[in-house]
Order: sequence, then structure tokens, then C-alpha cells
Amino acid sequence: MENISAISTASGTGGVAIIRISGDSPLNIAEAMFKPVSKISVKDFIPYKMYVGDIICEGFTDYGMCVYFKAPHSFTGEDVIEFHCHGGERLAKAVLEQTFTLGARAADRGEFTKRAFLNGKLTLSACEGLIDMINAESNAQLRAGNMLFREKSVKKITEAQDKLKFILASLAADVDYPEEGVAESEIGDLEQSLSQIYNDLKGVVATYSRGKHIRGGVSVALCGKPNVGKSSLLNALLGYDRAIVSSEAGTTRDAVEGITYINDVAFKIIDTAGLREGAGYVESQGIEIAKNVVASADIVVYVSDGTGEQIPEGDLSRLIKVFNKADVNTPNGQYDCVISAINGEGIEGLKAALYNKIPSVTTADGQIICEERHAEALNRAIYSLNLAIEGVKYFPADLVSLDITNAWSALGEITGETANESIISEVFAKFCVGK
Repeated sequence: MENISAISTASGTGGVAIIRISGDSPLNIAEAMFKPVSKISVKDFIPYKMYVGDIICEGFTDYGMCVYFKAPHSFTGEDVIEFHCHGGERLAKAVLEQTFTLGARAADRGEFTKRAFLNGKLTLSACEGLIDMINAESNAQLRAGNMLFREKSVKKITEAQDKLKFILASLAADVDYPEEGVAESEIGDLEQSLSQIYNDLKGVVATYSRGKHIRGGVSVALCGKPNVGKSSLLNALLGYDRAIVSSEAGTTRDAVEGITYINDVAFKIIDTAGLREGAGYVESQGIEIAKNVVASADIVVYVSDGTGEQIPEGDLSRLIKVFNKADVNTPNGQYDCVISAINGEGIEGLKAALYNKIPSVTTADGQIICEERHAEALNRAIYSLNLAIEGVKYFPADLVSLDITNAWSALGEITGETANESIISEVFAKFCVGK
């Protein structure tokens, strides 16, 4: 495998920069550009031990460190060399360019992790968990990524795949050797086994309703008449002044948004233009934007000050009715929350109401599916299993096997066992260069 090289630390000035090389002969490159203080030959390096010395580049020498990770006990499963030089964008690039001069090529996005997958060091789902951890912006996202990286999130999927493989082997025996295969009396057992797998997978895919919000955040639209305090509520939820607050009707002409975290889940709060008749052209455009935001939001917070209701149409399960200005008025109807955005009264209760709107579905062991790709593959597997469960009552083993194979193959797209190049490329396109 050809040598690839990249800077593995973030760009910019820092204390240390790491340049990573992986392939069949990174030791040759290290021998040509690293001179250890101990005078030992690079090819005699003890694996996983850090050596201090000179990193020799074109026109200058940096004093740094070098470590050798021996195949197959490395991240990529190949021989790996890392140079640890002083931080600095130009300095790190100079070290990288020297590795190119000595025969390495620039690594593609995620190519180190892709090689780990191709060399059997990581499953495809573990690779996705890794990039989710790297990109995590909340503790909930970090925990979900870690569960996936350690393959805890796909444990039931892997188990289901193994069970389907065993069933397929039994059915193949029935087709090739009828006298030794699955007897007709065992059809009920087969149907029961498939039904158990079906129910297990249904339970797993149901967690995506929560997982997608952990991964992508929850969108919350603040709507209502002008001057009911939507912008003040946005500022109160965010904990800083994001929107302009004014007693003048129509101050908010466009959607204004900000991010807040509630129990480690990201909530994107969107302040919209007040809904009213007789608005001017520019304000009317803002009202149309507000209607679109409300239509697409995960949660709609209707804010009222008791002077009239214009509750938006749509799915009321998304709706939280909030009475604002409790510091000066008394609610005159039924509301989910009573608050004062000005003095903070009831804000924590509203945050709890927002969090409780997220579906709470998890499996018994806490597994949650966060990847849309996984949910789509699971749904295809479930559909094929349903066909197999119905078909086993009426059709011969070879025909039933086709549906079971389709289910097994769909699950394999998650673990990587049956993933095609298009799926693999899609996964690793999410990575940065150097990982």
C-alpha cells in the first residue's frame, strides 16, 4: 500500500503539530528525514516508543519527536510514523512537504480511517461514530458518537445479522439436502425466530425519533402576534441579547436564531416576525418566512400576552402555548407555561417543556440510532423480514431466503459487511484530511 501523509492536528498556531504517514514503507521516509539524539537507526526503533531528535526539512531543521506504530497493531493496520514538531502552520506544512519529496502522497479526506476500515481495524459504523465524536458540539452528541464508535449502538443489529446468517445457512441446507435441512415441522420455529428479529429491529429503529434530534439538534419556532415578547423570550432562552427588543410592532422582519443547550441537547431557537393583518410589504415578507419556519420546526412555541390568539394550524403535538408578561398581567386561559421573559420567571419550566417534547424512546440497554443512513437501512431490513415472515407460510425455502438475504444485506450496509463503494465514499467524505 502506497505511503500517505497528512497533518493530523488542527491548522493554525499551536504548541505541537503532528504529521502522520501510513503505508508499506513509512520507515524509509523517517530514516531519510529524522536523526535521533540517541544515534539509533530509525529502522531499529522500538514500536510505540517516542524518540527525540532532529526533523530535517528543506532549508531548516526542527527539534522534535518521532514514534513508530508497527503493523498490524496501529490505527490503520499498516506501518505508521508520526512526527511531532513545534506547532505553527508554515512549520508543519514544511515537514509535510518533505514527506512528499521523499515519496509519500497527500492523504485524501478520512483516508487513514478508511484504511483502518479496509484493514479490518474498525467497522463502518465505528468509523461513523468516530467522526461523530470529532464533530460533537454537545455532551449528548459526544456520548452517542462514542456508543457508535464502540459499537454499542449497533449491537442488536450485529446480533440480528448473525442470526439471519444462521437461518440462511439452515435454509440452504434445506434446499440442497432436503433430508437434512429444515423440516416442515420446524416452519413454526423459523417464523418465530424471524418475528423475534423483526421485533428487535423495530425497537431499534424507533429510537431514531430521538437520535436524530440528539445528532442534528431540535428546531424551535417562536411565533405569535407582534409585541408579545418573542424577541425577549429568545434572549432569555439563549442567556444573552441576540434579538433587538422594541415596543414598535414589526421590529423583527426576518428569522433570528441562536443555539442553547438543554440537558446537553442542542436547541435552535428561531424568533419570527409577528403574525398580523395589514403589514407593509417588507414586514409581509417576514411573516411569510415566519409561516415557513413554523411549518418546518420540530417544536412550535406560541407566545401570547392574553390579548388574542392566532395559534398556527398544524400538528398540535408540536405546540407549546406560553403566556408571557406574567410580571404585569394574569393569564386568562389555558397555557402550558406561564413566564416573564423580562425577569426570567418560568424560563426553566419552559426549558423543561421543550426537552420533554423530544421523543424519549430508547432500547432496554440505552442504544440509540442517530444516523439517517442507519434508520433507512433498518427500515429496508424490517420490510424484507416482514415479507419473509408472511412468505414462510406459503413458499418454499429458496424463495423465502431471498427476502431474508435482502434483510441481512441491508443490515450489512450499517456494519460495512455489504456496503458498496458509494456508501463507503459517502461515510468518509464527512472526515477531514489527516484523520
